[in-house]
Amino acid sequence: MLEKIDLRSLSIPPVGGWNIMRPTFDNTILQQKVKGILEDVRRHGDAAIAKYTTQFDGVTLTDIVVSSDEINEAESLLTDELKQAIQTAAHNIRAFHQKQITKPEVVETMPGVQCWRKSVGIEKVGLYIPGGTAPLFSTILMLGIPAQLAGCKEVVLCSPPNKEGKLHPAILYAASVAGITNVYKVGGVQAIAALAYGTETIAKTYKIFGPGNQYVTCAKQLIQQEGIAIDMPAGPSEVCVLADETAKPHFIAADLLSQAEHGVDSQVVLVTCEDGVIEAVIEELSKQVELLPRKDIALKALENSKAIVVKNIALAINLVNEYAAEHLIISCQYAAEIGEKIINAGSIFLGNYSPESVGDYASGTNHTLPTNGFARAYSGVSVDSFVKKITFQHLTKKGLINIGDTVIEMATAEGLDAHANAVRVRLG
Repeated sequence: MLEKIDLRSLSIPPVGGWNIMRPTFDNTILQQKVKGILEDVRRHGDAAIAKYTTQFDGVTLTDIVVSSDEINEAESLLTDELKQAIQTAAHNIRAFHQKQITKPEVVETMPGVQCWRKSVGIEKVGLYIPGGTAPLFSTILMLGIPAQLAGCKEVVLCSPPNKEGKLHPAILYAASVAGITNVYKVGGVQAIAALAYGTETIAKTYKIFGPGNQYVTCAKQLIQQEGIAIDMPAGPSEVCVLADETAKPHFIAADLLSQAEHGVDSQVVLVTCEDGVIEAVIEELSKQVELLPRKDIALKALENSKAIVVKNIALAINLVNEYAAEHLIISCQYAAEIGEKIINAGSIFLGNYSPESVGDYASGTNHTLPTNGFARAYSGVSVDSFVKKITFQHLTKKGLINIGDTVIEMATAEGLDAHANAVRVRLG
């Protein structure tokens, strides 16, 4: 269960920071395996894809392309209730992300000198959707809808097939709702390689998005070193709950378990100033975990997890800011006020009635978020993730006269006379 850490003896943050250890593993051997698969797919394309699909997914496919018939069939296999849920989530996600689109604003920095910035969708993007122990069809909405809004011309989706050589019908239905038509039955490292390098069947893409296991994560990190863009650095899923005496222990336990069931390397953290909160939450965890189908996974994740008690709320805020959680739930009486003091978090959930799972599925915010402390410097996925921002400038002759001496003076001082001359020749 949760390891309790009592830090109430501290009146100020410790020298060097709080140092809450996240789950780690030696990935040296993993990197060698992943590099081998990446190189194999780069060299041999579809043949390598077929080999690894048989080896890792246990199925031999004659065609990795998902047909329109398969997509139509998938819709008939889902309940009306699930289809409506996907439609509702898609509506909310689209509504929230639509507001992130801004029109170019022309700024006249001085008379005759106009500058502006324009957002242009990345032409080709790749989406990876895991399909193992939990087919994450919700992630298709989180990635496909912003890509659509951004104006990406080509969106390629890869997901691993099951033993029957098919994708989960909810994955195909969500892809249809998000307007994605290029869907392939490819999983794991070989999918990342296909999206990065291209094969005879799968188009090369310019930026790759989506979660995955340690192999997929390692593959994304390696292809990034080759200059291929990815959404963000990623690690195991995590949630931090900041709770006071007004929090409801059974709510907190449910939130912690909702993240713990993601995987054995997930981490959940509870931070509070109240001993009683920790005791009540641990009691609730013991009850609720027994009811979970993914009980063994959740229990293993709880071994990586912490319940921390500190002296006061100021120290608690300092601690959660340093931890920089992927998801931060503030279960406190003055949640909104505390939320304003948070500077490092992927996504924040305010109050007792804002469970993290709502953000995972349907509130409208994006659930593709920085983990492993990267929230100190990275944002979650948004429409901005799918665009490049290109700057423009337009000068009239008068504008060049107004700014010319400034450019000539600076270029000459840097010893770049050709730069200065590009202005001089225009001014005569």
